Formats: sequence, structure tokens, C-alpha cells
Amino acid sequence: MRWHKRLLVAGVAGVVAMTASACAGGQVRGAGRTPQPSTDTSTGTSTGAAEAPAAKANDATFVYAPNLDVVTDWDPASSYSNEIIAMSNIYEGLTRYDAGARKPMPRLATEWSSAAGGKEWTFKLRQGVKFHTGAPLDAEAAKKAIERTMKLNAGAAYIWGAVKTIEAVDASTLKFTLKYAAPLDLVASSGYAAYIYDTAAADKLKDGESDAGTGPYTIDTWQKGKETELTLKAFDGYWGGWKPEQYRKVAFRVTPEITTAWQLLQKGEVNFVPRLNPQLFAQAGTTEGVQTSQKPSFQNLLVLFNTATGPTKDVKVRQALQLAIDYDGLVAALKGAGTKASGLVPEGLLGHVQGMEPKQDLARAAELLNAAGYGQDLEELKLTMTYAQGDEDQKLLVTLLSSTLKKLNVTLQAKPMAWNAQWDLGKKKGQDIFVMYWYPDYPDAYSWFLNVFKSADKPQFNLSYLKNAEIDKAIDALPQLSATDALAADQAYADLQKKIIQEQAAVAAPYVQTYQRALSATVQGYTDNPAYPNVVFFYDLKPAG
Repeated sequence: MRWHKRLLVAGVAGVVAMTASACAGGQVRGAGRTPQPSTDTSTGTSTGAAEAPAAKANDATFVYAPNLDVVTDWDPASSYSNEIIAMSNIYEGLTRYDAGARKPMPRLATEWSSAAGGKEWTFKLRQGVKFHTGAPLDAEAAKKAIERTMKLNAGAAYIWGAVKTIEAVDASTLKFTLKYAAPLDLVASSGYAAYIYDTAAADKLKDGESDAGTGPYTIDTWQKGKETELTLKAFDGYWGGWKPEQYRKVAFRVTPEITTAWQLLQKGEVNFVPRLNPQLFAQAGTTEGVQTSQKPSFQNLLVLFNTATGPTKDVKVRQALQLAIDYDGLVAALKGAGTKASGLVPEGLLGHVQGMEPKQDLARAAELLNAAGYGQDLEELKLTMTYAQGDEDQKLLVTLLSSTLKKLNVTLQAKPMAWNAQWDLGKKKGQDIFVMYWYPDYPDAYSWFLNVFKSADKPQFNLSYLKNAEIDKAIDALPQLSATDALAADQAYADLQKKIIQEQAAVAAPYVQTYQRALSATVQGYTDNPAYPNVVFFYDLKPAG
């Protein structure tokens, strides 16, 4: 099931609308909301919950225009793809990450604490919460949901890997005992596998006719393959209550072509286009009736080099390829849709390293190729590369790199592929260079290292096929360090990035995507949260007037 997530990011393109990542958001606080629990942001605690009944309903429907299928999996335990956008409004976790405050905030849990050096966590649950099934949320129900997710072990269930036992101490108290220290409040804010749901109804969710969440919205209609594929409606029993001006209806209108989505937005037929190409984004900034949002994401592009077989098995060849990429030219051509990366971890996350921006150096690249037996007046080097079909940003990378490598007597045989086909080939070690996006499941750098660079006998996302016991040991230590010693964790991440990028030359990370979105000028309260790629929290919005 883990491959689902990559559908969401592999289809991201500079000239098509983006549905995700993972990588693959919008979180708003305050605007148009019913009175919320008073929150102490210094402690992460909250008291009370609003119980305001719905007044005269707002009839406006918020229309989101994705370019791909809205849902691939309706099970909140295994869901790992595009459905994050809809399901983040249907389901909730114990916490939700606030990108502005850079920490988890209360959701279904109102407060929490850790003990035993980060190996014990206690969460106090919000009172008066009901599932959409009508069943009450209590500690036993939350325990069952997380345990079912762990047992299925699909999607992003690995996030609960530190959990040894879960205990429902009383109806409102959930206690976790961990095998090793981990930042469980951060884990619980994940956009995948952290949902709390009514397990009694879990087996009935596959057809999309019902759901078992606690969120503000519930499924209204689900028509797979139709243009308006999914509609949501307000859940009248939502614990946060409703105000008249809030959007009580949401529709997902699948619009594969970005130009069509842009036209529909101008006509007022859709309210939100999650990604525009730079040209349309510039146009949107001067178009009446349209507002734009631009925000750095947690999603970066990875150029993974085959460390196991073929000519790139030679580290000198991999280092030469790193140095051949025109990083500055690529970012300039993206025209604001990406920023130059510094290491593997995007800015805003623990583990981000400054001063690791890559630089092109063709003279040194030629020296390294010559040392490996390739280059001008030597044997021609032929390399195979796969990248996402339909992704103009990745195609731009390929065009620039192919032209540069020709000067070094290297022929790049680059093939655009649908994600499933590209990934199937990658698992067979069928290419020299594999290009894909990555973003974290929860706002922590661990995802890059565990999934992409830890040794694996059968590759899943370790598509550089890196196998290094020292690196594996350092990766295994990251969760505990993050929970107990942030400074040490930061240093560990920095050391790992130097080993993986510089010493092993397993990857190049050219840029971090910048989300460029457009929405109706009448929509109030939208704020982007990169922790939840392309998610709009509709409950936080209201139409003007």
C-alpha cells in the first residue's frame, strides 16, 4: 500500500494542477470559526469545547479543482495518497501541526505530557466528541483505532513503530508506552495513519458511501470517475459547532488540464486550484476576482543514483553527475516555483542544514569522469534515467542535464514514465538515475532517511539502493534523539546528509518546491500549511459578504 503516496507527488507538474505530498496544504485559525477551545500555545493545552448549534446555513459550496483522482483508498488506516485532501476534513488526529508555531497543537487531544525520557506519553481527550457513526469518542475507541492501524501495517503505519502498548486509563486518558523515546505528539499530527476513527464501522468504508471520522465534514456523494467525484457536507454534530458563514458544502471537481482549471476559477465555477505554472501564477496575481498564495513547501526533488549496479556504482561517476547539474539555471527557469535546496531536509524542519547548497562544477565533473574512464577522448558513457510523465519541472531538469552531459561525452537516455511503471522498474534496479519527489508524513526529517536511504533487501523507496551499516545505525537513532535531545538530533541529521550526499553521492537534491496556488478573491481565511500538502481545511474558511 505504501506506493499510493507517490501517486500523489509523481503527478505534480509545473503545468498541471497538483493534487497533493508527499509531497504533497492549508490550515487556518480564527477566520469565520465558531468559538474554539482556549489554547495555551506555550504548553499545547486546551480547555473546553464550543457547542454552538448551526444557525441559518451558508448555501455556498467550496469547489476544489484537483487534477487527479480524489480518492484511491477510503480506509483511514491504509490511506496514503491524494485522499489526504478530503480525509483531513473528514477525520482528525490527536494533534495537528501548526507550521507557524512549528509545533503540534490540540485536536482530539486537549493536552499531553511525556515521561520516562520520552518513552511514556499521556494524552487527555476532548470531551463530547462523536464519530459520524453516532458513537462517542473515548480513550478505548482511540486505542482501537491506532491498534488497528498498527496491525494492518499499511500506508504510513510505520509512524507508530515506537509504540509498545496503548492503555485506556479512563474514558478520557490515553497512555502510550514506547519501545524507545519518540516525539509522539508530532507523530500524532501526521497527515497519514494518525486518524482516529470508529473501528466498528471500518469494514464498511471501502465503497465510499460512509465514513467513520470525527471531522467537520462527512461524505455526501461519491461517484468515482465522474467530473465532480466527491462532495462533502457539514456534520451537524461536530464538536466545534458551526457558524452561519462557514462553508457547509464542499465539492471536488476533477480538472486534469491546468488551463481548464484556471478558466473555471476565473468564471467562478471553482474556488481553488492547488498549483499553477509560473506563467499562469503571474497572470493570476493581476486578475480581478482572484487571489494567490505562495509558500515554500516541505517537498523536494530527489535525483537518486544507482549505487548498486551499472556505471553509477562507481562513486566518482555519481559525484560527477552531482556536479554536472545546473542548479542555478534550473531554479531560475522555475520562476519562483522552486528554491535551491540545501541538503535533504527543507527549511522549517529539524535537521535542515544551511550551507549545503549544491553547485555546478563542470571542470571537476570532467576530472572525476576521466578518473572513472569516461569523458572526452575516452569511452562514451551511456546512462538511463526515469522521471515522471507529464511533469514539466522534471522535464526541465532532464533537458538541462542532457545538454550539459553531452559536452562531457555522456549520453543521457531519459524516459518519462507513469509512476507505477517507473516504480516497478526502480524496484528491479532497472535504471541508473531515478527522479522523484519526497515530503514527510509528519513534520520531521526522519521520513527521508528511513524510507529513502536505509538499507533494504527489496527496495521500496530506497531507489539509490544504498546499503551502509553505519548510516543505518545513525538512522535508527534519529527518533529517540529527536524526542530527547534536539541539538544532538540536528547534528545527527547534518552528519547523515554529509555522508549520503557528499561521501556516498547517492543523491542530488536540486530544489524544494514552492506552492503557487490561486483561489477566488471571495474566500476568506485561507492559510497554507506545508505539513499537509495541498490540504484546505474548509471549516476555517468563509465566503466574503
